[in-house]
Amino acid sequence: MAKKTIADVELAGKTVLVRVDFNVPLDDSGKITDDRRIRMALPTIQKVLEGGGRVILMSHLGRPTGDAGDARFSLKPVAERLAQLLDEPVAFATDTVGPDAQAKVSAGNKIVLLENLRFNPEEKEGDAAFAAKLAAMADIYCNDAFGTCHRTDASMVAVPQAAAGKPRVVGFLVAREIQYLADAIARPERPFVAILGGAKVSDKINVIENLLGICDRILIGGAMAYTFSLARGGSVGESLVEPDKVDLANKLLATGGEKLVLPIDTHCGDAFRGDCNKRVVPAGEIPAGFQGLDIGPETARMYAELVGSAKTVVWNGPMGVFEMPPFDAGTRAVAEAIASSDAVSIIGGGDSAAAIEQFGLAEKVSHVSTGGGASLAMLEGKRFAAVELLDELV
Repeated sequence: MAKKTIADVELAGKTVLVRVDFNVPLDDSGKITDDRRIRMALPTIQKVLEGGGRVILMSHLGRPTGDAGDARFSLKPVAERLAQLLDEPVAFATDTVGPDAQAKVSAGNKIVLLENLRFNPEEKEGDAAFAAKLAAMADIYCNDAFGTCHRTDASMVAVPQAAAGKPRVVGFLVAREIQYLADAIARPERPFVAILGGAKVSDKINVIENLLGICDRILIGGAMAYTFSLARGGSVGESLVEPDKVDLANKLLATGGEKLVLPIDTHCGDAFRGDCNKRVVPAGEIPAGFQGLDIGPETARMYAELVGSAKTVVWNGPMGVFEMPPFDAGTRAVAEAIASSDAVSIIGGGDSAAAIEQFGLAEKVSHVSTGGGASLAMLEGKRFAAVELLDELV
């Protein structure tokens, strides 16, 4: 899946349209609470500027209904934060393909950030005419928005299609995601261990099925472990389970054999609170009135040992309610084992990325993905039209 990157094209005097992922969290007053996604885009933006080019940035933020008057979803705070990070002026266009965007681009600004793509219904519709207007603004198209690579929105697919004949490349962030999530998984050093958590077996079914054919071990945690317990005839008390997925869990158990590793004990409580009454019980023996909220200490030790012997580790989904001590212990143990291992370690976005950041271990792993849904789709073995139609590195 080797694609040309922004480093492989001539930039002097060129305008580059970069699809970034600036879908950052905002508080009620419109202030950015986590600017990591903005910071991750800086190397690509700086490469264009250093090469003598100009940058037009486009992104979505949140899920507006197409009402351009909804200031809650405006990218203006992002433009202000980006200007601070780059120490460069950022011209903010109050529309996406309208007169202000055209004026800001025509004025020769080095950096232009267009207003929220999703203020235009045509973005989600993949509209070709809308895409053509965006593509016409620039000489080069660059995809640096891994978090939306699994989508077929106009900015991801129709715009590069409309830019046929012009260079169409990936930015450094997407190139890095492909390197780890696609290439490392395609040719892993072994043993290859995957750790899968989260609430629902149904959310991870395709990932489990795909990785069973690739991994040496798949370690299961989170609430989906209780559905597997139910499938084995265990007691799950008041735990979050999917009774309608028991047959599916049994199928996976039969297919996975020794590759599929389940918890051997559970940390449970009689309420969804950190100060509830707590018990550690063998897996499948959660009493009535209690719910599983984390893997138990024996499971944490077992998983840490398996991670310690691995050469490649992929982690997607927490082991328990990591936001609520003491039920963060299992997730923390796994995170610390990954951080201290010599393995190529890939953290698959979403809650796993939040956990590794929360524990202060992000700098001690090989790669933290910026896209939860996209990384999950890549672990499922899906191919992305948004990436496949870009220029190949030959």
